[in-house]
Formats: sequence, C-alpha cells, structure tokens
Amino acid sequence: MRDVLHIPFNSEESVVIASDNSGAIGLKEEDAVRVSYEMVSYYSFRVAVMECMAAGGDPFAITLQNFCGEEAWQALIDGIRKGLAELELAGVSITGSTESNFSLNQSAIGITVLGKTRENMCESMYSDQTRLAVIGVPLVGNELVEREEEVVPLSLFKQICALPEVVTMPVGSKGILSELNGLFLNKVFAEPEIQTSLNLLKSSGPSTCFIAAYPEGKKDEVMALAGRYFYELRG
Repeated sequence: MRDVLHIPFNSEESVVIASDNSGAIGLKEEDAVRVSYEMVSYYSFRVAVMECMAAGGDPFAITLQNFCGEEAWQALIDGIRKGLAELELAGVSITGSTESNFSLNQSAIGITVLGKTRENMCESMYSDQTRLAVIGVPLVGNELVEREEEVVPLSLFKQICALPEVVTMPVGSKGILSELNGLFLNKVFAEPEIQTSLNLLKSSGPSTCFIAAYPEGKKDEVMALAGRYFYELRG
C-alpha cells in the first residue's frame, strides 16, 4: 500500500498528498548524523516527491515544517529547490512554518508534497510476465555522505516513472521486501524467493533506491535508462 492520500478535487482530478519527516539529522550538537540543512531537506523532499510522483501526482505545492531554528530556514528551502531543479519542476509553490518559541536539542523537519493527477491509481497485479528491478541501492545514515554517488538521481526516477506500463515504488526505511509486498494485490514474496545482490531487508533511508515493475518487453528500455543503477530481482 502506498504511503499517500488520494483526495478527489473535482470530477476529473484528485490531489495526491505525500509526506516525510527527518529527526536527529542536521547541525545541532546532539544530532546523530551531522550534515548540512540543505542536505537534510533535499533528502526529505525526495522521499515525499517520489511517493507523490510514483502515485501519479504532478507536484504543485510543498509545505515545510522546520524545528531546526530560524537560522536553518534558507538552507532548508535551498535543499527543496535543489530537488525541484533536478526534476525540472517549475512553478511549484513552497510554504511552511518554523518553531521559533522553543529550541530543540536535535534537528527535525517535516515536508509534505501535494500533486494533482487525473489517474485513478490502483494496486498492480503480478503475473508471470512481470519483471522486477531495484534502481539504486539502499543506503541510510552516514552511508549517504560516504556513498552519495550510489543514490539514484531524481532525474532518473522521473524518466523511469514516466515510462508507459512501468510501475514504480520508492523504497524507504522498511526495506525492499516490505515495499515489494505492498506493490501487488495478488502476490506476497518471501525473502528466499528473490535472487538479488542487494539486501532486501536493509533500510533505504530517504528513498535512495526504488522498485520498478514492468513487462518483459520493457526490460531493455528500463536497463538502458538505469545503467549502473540497475539491479534485477529474480523470483
């Protein structure tokens, strides 16, 4: 099941709402992972925007909830704008709020992405012709700093997400297997059933990778686009 809300907007369109939060990551002394606030918001934004787009949403607005302090606001906005630029999304409104009455000992933010869709997204059905791959690798925490070149680019996600007959699902903290088992109405996978070089149970943190499901005839196209980020899942 996707981590989004679909709310009817009118007779033709729905609003897709996706969100993400981040805690103990930033520049405060007690943060568990020390990185810039631009990086914090970029990666939180990518989770929410990937969820929104994978569910068919065309992003039009973003809200930022900032608990890092007023001095962090501009860097957080810069991180969101970095993600928007990578996706080549223009005209997306950004608003939000900062907790300025009290200071927290650790950094925290929340990001919500709203998108519009004309699609009536439903759960996918698995068949003998369904092929699966993970694009990117699951990374979390300091691994993002040390192995950032292995994080799947948002621009690549957008390309593959737009392919006809291809269904995508961002992988989050519950890991590949958990997300895979929320993708199909008629199929549940056990870990031993799947052959891959990736760890199926490891957290993918801020959606450093995503699942792509496609018919056999689309395999070459997906592989060509994904390049070195392509990891096939064999059942």
